[in-house]
Amino acid sequence: MSDGAPPVQGPSPANLPEVPASDTLPAPRDRQAWDRWLNGLLRRDAVALSRQLDRVRRATPAQWQPNDADEFRAKLNAARAAYAQRLAQVPKPRFTADLPVLARRAEIASLIAEHQVVVMCGETGSGKSTQLPQICLDLGRGVHGLIGHTQPRRIAARSVATRVAEELSVTTGAQVGFKVRFQDATGPNTYIKLMTDGILLAETQHDRLLWKYDTLIIDEAHERSLNIDFLLGYLHQILPKRPDLRLIITSATIDVERFSEHFSTGGKPAPIIEVQGRTYPVDVRYLPIADDAADDPQGQSMAIANTLDQLMREGSGDALVFLATERDIHETAKYLRGRSLGAEILPLYARLSVAEQQRIMRPGSARRIVLSTNVAESSLTVPGITYVIDTGLAR
Repeated sequence: MSDGAPPVQGPSPANLPEVPASDTLPAPRDRQAWDRWLNGLLRRDAVALSRQLDRVRRATPAQWQPNDADEFRAKLNAARAAYAQRLAQVPKPRFTADLPVLARRAEIASLIAEHQVVVMCGETGSGKSTQLPQICLDLGRGVHGLIGHTQPRRIAARSVATRVAEELSVTTGAQVGFKVRFQDATGPNTYIKLMTDGILLAETQHDRLLWKYDTLIIDEAHERSLNIDFLLGYLHQILPKRPDLRLIITSATIDVERFSEHFSTGGKPAPIIEVQGRTYPVDVRYLPIADDAADDPQGQSMAIANTLDQLMREGSGDALVFLATERDIHETAKYLRGRSLGAEILPLYARLSVAEQQRIMRPGSARRIVLSTNVAESSLTVPGITYVIDTGLAR
């Protein structure tokens, strides 16, 4: 592997002994023996079989009924076969990208393996959103259950899923999928599932202990939406009941200590790991709105157009313009198209269709001007940007 980190060993087929039909199953009340038998299964199958065992224990306190044993053995063999098949098809991360988070991959993997909760302070551009689920996959997570990865917005869930699938050389919607409102692009062979915070919160209504997952990544937790706060409180309650579950919380530089203290175990705060983002020289300019633009009803659009004219004369590269609302985006786009700047004008906000959002992620030969709400600030990285114009306004 490119960073020289030692390989992390996950489960292997050698840990999955076959269950011959002639084998005598343990007594229903032999819980230790059954724990060993059920350990090498998908979590959801192990839970279902454990519940069936509990019913058998209540119905037949002394011994199995013949039909119960045959039915249970068939389900157990099917569950072990499903686990072996899932294990054999795990995508293999390559970690070839030059990203800051990969310089600490071995340390991150060690913390995830040793601690139930890990808090990561990762700056924008560190690569945490795309690399963390792959580090978990390389660690052997995602086999017993899904690696669930939440994002605050639908556009980010889709774009991160697409990027991770590309890096793993798999199809989006298969081994790597996403689920957002009105769209579920996951399947039975999914290992990494991107979703919004609201989707995961809704799943707690019918899967109280989240048995579907063996790892959860709560990304951009510093946004502190109601969904994120509810999730963190709920996960704090169920973690003692799910010792196999791993929780990774990522945040910007604020509030990481509070997250760590909230998930203390035995009086010890959850470990924090800090990852720096990429740094580039940045030239910051403050440009006042010209008098003729200030008196015009379209003053903001005119000021943006004048600034873009200046930047385009200085050099090549795409421009990203932050605006407060969708209405501002539409009005500015209309104005800029009328100015004939010789660039492609692309809006970007959460309610756009998937096809329109994907246009932003595929730079073409023409110069681009991307007009965006704060989704490009906190949810995804727009490629190819050289210039950023911030109007300084917020909704």
